[in-house]
Amino acid sequence: MIVGRKNAGKASSFLLILISVGCFFATYNFLTMVGHSRSGDGPRKLLGGGDQGGAVAFGSGSDPSKRFHVALTATDALYSQWQSRIMYYWYKQMRVRPGSDMGGFTRILHSGKPDGLMDEIPTLVVDPLPEGADRGYIVLNRPWAFVQWLQKANIKEDYILMAEPDHIFVKPLPNLAHGEEPAAFPFFYIKPTDNEKILRKFFPEEKGPVSNIDPIGNSPVIIQKAQLEKIAPTWMNVSLKMKEDVETDKAFGWVLEMYAYAVASALHGVHHSLQKDFMIQPPWDAKSDNTFIIHYTYGCDYSLKGELTYGKIGEWRFDKRSYLRSPPPRNLSLPPPGVPESVATLVKMVNEATANIVGWDDEI
Repeated sequence: MIVGRKNAGKASSFLLILISVGCFFATYNFLTMVGHSRSGDGPRKLLGGGDQGGAVAFGSGSDPSKRFHVALTATDALYSQWQSRIMYYWYKQMRVRPGSDMGGFTRILHSGKPDGLMDEIPTLVVDPLPEGADRGYIVLNRPWAFVQWLQKANIKEDYILMAEPDHIFVKPLPNLAHGEEPAAFPFFYIKPTDNEKILRKFFPEEKGPVSNIDPIGNSPVIIQKAQLEKIAPTWMNVSLKMKEDVETDKAFGWVLEMYAYAVASALHGVHHSLQKDFMIQPPWDAKSDNTFIIHYTYGCDYSLKGELTYGKIGEWRFDKRSYLRSPPPRNLSLPPPGVPESVATLVKMVNEATANIVGWDDEI
């Protein structure tokens, strides 16, 4: 049985749980050594300019008790950097508008060293997992990054929004959580009841039915900081256990870490309010007028007649994977007539951000 810890303050305590069941013995010893070797230097400082160092402007009428800190995990890869810059640009635009409960912002950089965006985006550098521990699944660093951030950062807000670089805020985001009930986006492909046999390895029967596990990932989620401090070490624990288990790894693939967060939350008895309007994902969602976030994880491929050609490179396309080694150029061509409004809005917002971000075309 995997048990979450009440305190995220000591990485070694939850890692010992993993060691006790024989998981990655050398890896966890290394993590423990990292914690001790850095203790003489004290916590790493929050690096970078922006909102952390001075006065932060908020939307008119914003209730301080409802403000949430925006946190996204990222790497120093150029692909992650350009998405983070666009995401931060739109955060700054929406934070000051009426109806926003958005507070401070942190990019949690889990590459282990500063990068070229430290002066542009408020950033905390944390350590990645030891080499090879993620087994090529880079997202496995996310829960470990949050554990470190919660230990080291001085977070003034009582709530946290866990976000990702490929999120764009399309309108001011209020706090959708209700006290101890966090808010989350329901993903159609996270199906706990369809995977009961596998999930029982990590969610024992005494914890209740598998339906207690919400159909969510960790992002987007607005949650109380105190709740996340309890959940994060368990999330880390479950993620590593799932990745080690061959059957689970094969079944869940790239959404394994999402299942791990859902399980960890349920182990702590935390139920999320499912908010379908939290986010849309073009091209499958056609309109953006009733949402807060555009998540551009899918490629958008269309013919010049405005017909979707998903799975086949279109005559017109926008796909973030087209820009693995260089950022998208300024002034991308707009989609042809007939393409859903959400796709057109996405490209327009990317264009506005790149037009206004200083040094967009400069090498980072």
